[in-house]
Amino acid sequence: MAIVDVTVYGAGIFGLSVAWSCLQRGASVRVIDPNGVGAGSSGGLVGALAPHVPERWNAKKAFQFDSLIMAEAYWAEVEAASGLTAGYARTGRLQPIADDRLLDLARARSTEASTLWQNKATWQVRATHDFPGWAPESATGYVIYDTLTARMNPRLAGAALAAAICEKGGEVVTDAAPEGLVVWATGWQGLLALSQDLSKAVGNGVKGQSALLDFDARDLPQLFTDALHIIPHANGTVAIGSTSEREFDDPTTCDAALEDVIARARNACPAIANAPVLERWAGVRPRAKSRAPMLGAYPNRPGHFIANGGFKIGFGMGPKVGEVMADLVLDGKDTIPDDFRVEASL
Repeated sequence: MAIVDVTVYGAGIFGLSVAWSCLQRGASVRVIDPNGVGAGSSGGLVGALAPHVPERWNAKKAFQFDSLIMAEAYWAEVEAASGLTAGYARTGRLQPIADDRLLDLARARSTEASTLWQNKATWQVRATHDFPGWAPESATGYVIYDTLTARMNPRLAGAALAAAICEKGGEVVTDAAPEGLVVWATGWQGLLALSQDLSKAVGNGVKGQSALLDFDARDLPQLFTDALHIIPHANGTVAIGSTSEREFDDPTTCDAALEDVIARARNACPAIANAPVLERWAGVRPRAKSRAPMLGAYPNRPGHFIANGGFKIGFGMGPKVGEVMADLVLDGKDTIPDDFRVEASL
């Protein structure tokens, strides 16, 4: 067997994205995860790939914008290599506008978006009646409609990316010895391990609960209302979520907090008021101290690197994270924004 150039620990979105980008550069790659593909937060239900507000532009927003723009071609290539669907589509997002002040602000942001989003996507103010039977209730009668937001089926995307890696000659296994350069993409437990190594808190886990409903709205925009994501998927389901729980005893048990989410989603979107619940899910998302992805060299471990802290935006950041980590690991080229560096959480 050929020598492995890069070993990636963790088969969530960051680990698989880094492995895929390294493989595309010609490196031999092995992904190791004892629990399998998408066993952690990357195996959830929601899959909202949503941008930050187009104002007060900074490196984090620019990085996310680049990744969201890359996504369509990225996932098309993954699907072509694997023969599997990732459930990706740039279907946009609706957000209600609560009052006249926010309506004026939304219109101002529309102008900002035309520049900051480079005319590759738009931020529009639209009447709710433009989306009959689907737009959330809005006190002004208007919603924000952005065309940059996309949806992703997390489980399908992870399976497609893992299969693409294998089709291109990489490995995805549950156990093996590390070889070559090593990338740690081990989620919230990896952040806890790093905190222990450094004797300081650099990140933790935030539990999220979500649900999947039996309702076919596959061609409609996703909604963000009452702090909830409501995501129509291509397979005729709608995902809703999620909670953000910093304190929890059981990372994978659903409880009354999720029932509250379901009730609020039904109230916000009457179209799904009677849709049956197909699945309830709970898991823990990795949140770095900086609240941004944590990317770079592993402290005091030469030849080791970290790609962690995707939190709620891991799938949206994945394509660009893979690219900049491949630059660093394979070529020593560091293009990581300052806010994303490991040091930002130390």
